[in-house]
Amino acid sequence: PKPMPLVLLAPFHFLTNTTNSGTNSITAVRSSAGSISGALLLCLFLPIGVSGNLLIIWSILARTRQRSITTLLILNLAFADGFLMLLMPFFIVYLLKRNWIFTLPLRKILLYLCSANMYASIFLMTLMSLHRMVAVVWWKHAGVLTDRRAIIRVLVGLWIFALGISVPNSLFFSSAAVSVITVLTVMILQHCLEIVLGFLMPYGLIISSYMCILRRIRKTRFRRHIRSEKLILVIVITFGLTWLPFHIMNMIAGTFLPEDSHAKARLDEIWLSFRGFSSIITFISSCINPVLYTFAGKSYIKREGLAFMAQLFEGSRIESMRKNWQNQKNQDQEKKEEVDHLKDRI
Repeated sequence: PKPMPLVLLAPFHFLTNTTNSGTNSITAVRSSAGSISGALLLCLFLPIGVSGNLLIIWSILARTRQRSITTLLILNLAFADGFLMLLMPFFIVYLLKRNWIFTLPLRKILLYLCSANMYASIFLMTLMSLHRMVAVVWWKHAGVLTDRRAIIRVLVGLWIFALGISVPNSLFFSSAAVSVITVLTVMILQHCLEIVLGFLMPYGLIISSYMCILRRIRKTRFRRHIRSEKLILVIVITFGLTWLPFHIMNMIAGTFLPEDSHAKARLDEIWLSFRGFSSIITFISSCINPVLYTFAGKSYIKREGLAFMAQLFEGSRIESMRKNWQNQKNQDQEKKEEVDHLKDRI
């Protein structure tokens, strides 16, 4: 069969620059203006992402006295996002050069690290949502969530799983020519894996968790959302919006249609036009969280300065404790009303 290159099987579509001939280049964006604009956009967000995530890590490790489970999850998310920021200069160089000037082994390493970051981030978002659901809906059993050893084991397992399922991305990625059947099979399987494990299943759990939280809040007299719930909800929504274009491109790339069909040609045109944009947006998602924390903790900034995030996280922990107390009070009141109602019927 006629050889062709293995297209990118990763969260960042512009790591592949080989064509059927093996000599020409396919750039992430089709025009030099688009490449320069993308590079400038990443340069704008790079200092925000690096400094912001470092501030989060410093605030939690150095200034937060009592770290809640939510704080530990945010710390891990900041590590994942901050590490991705360190990879951004390689892609800025790629956009400016409109060609991959680094070696194939380095390309594989970057591909692997980007994929692992994608999975780790979405898994951490899912864990945050499940944690909030247990704390609000099944708050009686929330004591298990305070077991730091158990949570650390879960986090270690999460990272191992994210690192493990990212191996195929770099393992099968190569500039060497392979058969058409191999390309299509591996590409479709990998895109399906990223869509299912990296989007559909996690976001299904996230949406279900918040539906349960809202249902529980409506059943109680304590209807005020605490700051940590609002913050996590905004983080999850923002993360979903910034990653949605990438997964749409995955769905388009993973669509199996006859090569000579008009529909296939149209989908390929869409994929080539937007793959660079969707990849750039995913980088920006790792810069947004520190900005969200800043807005959420603006009431602490004047008083605490750079340590405002520590106060924000500790304040969320105290509010969670207050909410558990209020839930207990509401349940006691509901039981009392039920007993009074039964007495009236008797």
